[in-house]
Amino acid sequence: MSDLAEPLHPTPQLARSGWIDLCGPWSFAYDDGNAGLGQHWQDRADVFTRTITVPFPPESSASGIGDTSYHPYIWYRRTVQLDPPPDGKRLHLHCGAVDYRARVWVNGDLVATHEGGMTPFHADITDALNPDGVQVIVVRAEDDPHDLAHPRGKQEWREHAHDIWYDRTTGIWQPVWIETVGAASISALRWTPDLDRTTLGMRLRLARQTDRPVEVRVRLSLHGTPIVDDTCAVFGAELGRELALDLSGVAMERQDVLWSPGHPNLVDAEITVLVDGEISDQVSSYTGLRSVGVQGGRFLLNGMPYYLRLVLEQGFWPDTHLAAPSPEALRREVELTKSLGFNGVRIHQKVADPRYLYWCDRLGLLAWGEMANAYVFSDESVGRLTREWMEVLERDASHPCIVTWVPLNESWGVPNLLHDRAQQHFVQSIYHLTKAIDPTRPVVANDGWEYITGDIFGIHDYAVDGKTLQERYGSREALEQTLWEVQPGQRFVTLAREHEANIPFMLTEFGGISYQPRDGQSWFGYTTVADAGAFTRKYRELVSAVLACTPLAGFCYTQLTDTMQETNGLLTADRTPKLDPDVIRAITSGASTGVPADITAQRDDVAGPPFGSFPGREIDAGSEAEQAASET
Repeated sequence: MSDLAEPLHPTPQLARSGWIDLCGPWSFAYDDGNAGLGQHWQDRADVFTRTITVPFPPESSASGIGDTSYHPYIWYRRTVQLDPPPDGKRLHLHCGAVDYRARVWVNGDLVATHEGGMTPFHADITDALNPDGVQVIVVRAEDDPHDLAHPRGKQEWREHAHDIWYDRTTGIWQPVWIETVGAASISALRWTPDLDRTTLGMRLRLARQTDRPVEVRVRLSLHGTPIVDDTCAVFGAELGRELALDLSGVAMERQDVLWSPGHPNLVDAEITVLVDGEISDQVSSYTGLRSVGVQGGRFLLNGMPYYLRLVLEQGFWPDTHLAAPSPEALRREVELTKSLGFNGVRIHQKVADPRYLYWCDRLGLLAWGEMANAYVFSDESVGRLTREWMEVLERDASHPCIVTWVPLNESWGVPNLLHDRAQQHFVQSIYHLTKAIDPTRPVVANDGWEYITGDIFGIHDYAVDGKTLQERYGSREALEQTLWEVQPGQRFVTLAREHEANIPFMLTEFGGISYQPRDGQSWFGYTTVADAGAFTRKYRELVSAVLACTPLAGFCYTQLTDTMQETNGLLTADRTPKLDPDVIRAITSGASTGVPADITAQRDDVAGPPFGSFPGREIDAGSEAEQAASET
C-alpha cells in the first residue's frame, strides 16, 4: 500500500478505488429555533444563506463560520452532479462522523439517521437518486450543549471554554464521500491475528441484494510476497475464515514479519466479492501480525515485556478543533510524537480519525483507544455510551497500533462511583462487554482512579517533583501504601478490596509542565516553570523519577500539545516544539536520565518471538532477550 500514490481513503482499512470526495463548500444554516423539520428545510434552498467548508465544524475558523456560541441545530446542503449507477450497482453515501445526532436526506428522501458523534455511518442512496443526475444532499445535525448525558469528551458545555475543556465540535467533522458497489458488498471487516497458530482470522459482513451465488476471494501479501490466496462461497450475510499464513517465502527474522513500533510490518490485503463470477465489490485493506497482553506485572508485546512510553494525545487543532486540518497533519502528528521518543499515545476523550490510526499503523506508534465520556449517570447515558462504544470497537479492532481499550476516564459519567452500586456495576459491565467483543487486548475500565476492575491499573498523579513520585511508586511496598493510604488528586485510587497480584501498574497521567502564565492570560496547568532551561530540567526530573520506579510498567506524560488554555504541551497548539526534540527524546527514552540501562533500554526489533516457531527455525525467547539486553 503506497503512502503517496493517491489521496488517502477516509477509511484506509476498507478502501475502494474511485471514491468521490464531498468535502469542500456546502450551503449552511443555523436553526436555533428548531423550526427546520416542521418547515421541511430538506426540500428548500432559500434558508441556506451561508457557506461552510466541510469537514470543519462551524465553531472553527477553518470552516469559514467560526462561531463558538450555542447553536444546537445546524443544517448542510450540497448539490452534486451524479448519474444513477448502471443496473446491478449501488451508490453509498458515507459520513465519517457527525456530532451528535444526524439525519440525511437525498432529494428530499430520508436515507439515514444516526446517533453518536464519534462513529461513522453510511446509506444506500440509489433509490433516492434523480434520473437527470442532479442530486441534493441535506444533513441536519443536533448537538445540544446542555445535554450532559451524551458522550462528549472534553467539549465545553458552558458558553466559553474553561479549565481543561475546549470549544465544541458540532456537526460534520470527518470526511463525507460516495462509493459505488455491486449487489453484494462488504459493509464491515475485521482482522484477528493468532501468532501461536500462524493464522489470521478474517470476519466480514456483506450487504446483499441478490440471491445469486456469492464468492469472496482474499489475497494477502507481506512485503510484496503472497502469503494467502483463498476463495470460498458465502451463503449468508457473514463470513468467518481462519487463514493459514504461508511464510515460506518471507525472511524468518521477526523484524521482517511481526508488527512493532520499531518494525511496523503490515500485511496488505485485497478482498474481492464475486457474484456469478463477476466482480461485485473490491476493497483494499491491511493489518499487522502482533499480540498484546499482560503478565507478571508487565505489558507484553509479541509475547515479551514492553515498557510503554506514552504521551496524552488530545487531537485538537486551533483552527479546525477535533477535525484534522488535513491528512498530512495526521501523519505529521505521528512523526512528531515519535521524534520526541514516545512509543505510543493515549488518545484522550475522543475517537481518533481512522487516517490517524493508519499512520500509527504504518509508521509504528502504539495507541490506547479511549471513548469520549458523558458527564452524568443515567439510563440514557449508559445506553448512549454503550451503543457508540460498540461501534468504536467494530470500526477500530483491526488496527495493530491499538493495544489497549479505555471506555471510561477518571470516573467521568460515573461521578458517584464510590457509593453507587449501579455505577460500579456499569464500570464492571463495560469492561466485560469490551472483553467479550475483543478478548485480544487489555482493557482499562476506568483510567486514573477508583479502580474496580481491569487488566491494567492506571493512576493519575500530578505530583510536582520527582522525589514525591519515587516515594509513592519506587517500590512495591510504596506502591501498595499509595493505593490504600495516599490519595493523588484527592480521590481514592482503588475501590477494589483486592487486585490481581500480577496486574501491571502504570502512571497514565503525570507531568503537565507549563510556562508561567502572563498577566491576564487564560491558562490551565499543573506545574509551572519560567523558561526553557527550567522546563528541560523539570521534565528530566519527573521522567527519570518515573523510569526509576521499577513497579511501574509504563507511563503517559501530559501532554503532547497545548490545547486552548490547557498550555502544558511539549508542543505549542500549532505543533511547534517548545524544547529541542533531541533533548526531549533522550530524556523520554532514558538515555540522559541516569536510570540503569536494564530499566530504560528497549529495542523494538526484539519485541517478542514470532508465532512460537517458523519453518526451519526454533526461537529461544530467553536467550534472544538476554542478547538484546547486553547489546543495549
